[in-house]
Formats: sequence, structure tokens, C-alpha cells
Amino acid sequence: MFRQAFRSSLSTSLRAAPSNHTAFTRFLSQQTRSKLEQAVKEYPLVLFMKGTPKEPMCGFSRAVIQLLDINGVPPEKMRTYDVLEDNELRNGIKEFSQWPTIPQVFVDGEFVGGCDIILSMHQSGELEKLLVQHTIIPKAEDEFSESPQSL
Repeated sequence: MFRQAFRSSLSTSLRAAPSNHTAFTRFLSQQTRSKLEQAVKEYPLVLFMKGTPKEPMCGFSRAVIQLLDINGVPPEKMRTYDVLEDNELRNGIKEFSQWPTIPQVFVDGEFVGGCDIILSMHQSGELEKLLVQHTIIPKAEDEFSESPQSL
């Protein structure tokens, strides 16, 4: 889906580094930036990963998929992109989010983080709160609260 857009719209520019060495810096074109903005807002949760949810191609992508599964994220609320299918997508998303690694998780168009951040959020309970807050998963019923029938 992204292959042609990324190939035709990413540009490489030269910028002089402070030490008078010339370095190559990539800049996303406005067209590519717009396509990525649209992609991360298309679904409540968007994951850029290596491989697919059924066949992750790296341990970090597998871990994020498992964490999302543990938290009950339904497939219809999530969209995944396999960055291994398109090198321009793989590099473009890193520049777009200003995050150097894959996987990358976006919730309602906002960058949340990579595997380490998602794992930390899961461990602290923040991931579940975020997913509930954005109506990606329903609020869990408190098993220990007293219901009106038990009073």
C-alpha cells in the first residue's frame, strides 16, 4: 500500500554538520507525512511491526502482539503494517515518529512507544488504562466489588 508513495515522495537532502563534515539527512515529504498521519489515525490502535500478528519476524514485535492480546485488543480495533515489506515505510515511520526502532504503537494517532515502553506500561497497568480511555478495550469489571444483588 505504501510502497509507491514512499519511493516517490521521500527525499534525501544534504546538511552541513557543525564539524564541517557533510552528513546525509532524510526528510519526509509532505505527501508521505500526510499518508503516515492518515495511516496512524485510520484505526484506534496502529502497530508498525516486523512481520504480521500471526507470524512476527522479531522477538520485539512478537512481544508487543502478545501484550496487546493479553490486554484483549480486538482485531477490528487494530491495524498492523509489516515494515519488512517496504524499506521506505520502515525508514519513513522512524522519521515520522522520531523513534529509532520497530515495533511502534500509535493510539488514536498519537505515538505511544516501542516494545520497551509498551512492556513497562503493561507492567504498571498504564497500558490497560490507556486502552480503556480510548475505548479500544472495555473497562474490566472489578471482581471484588459488591454488586447490588449481593447486599
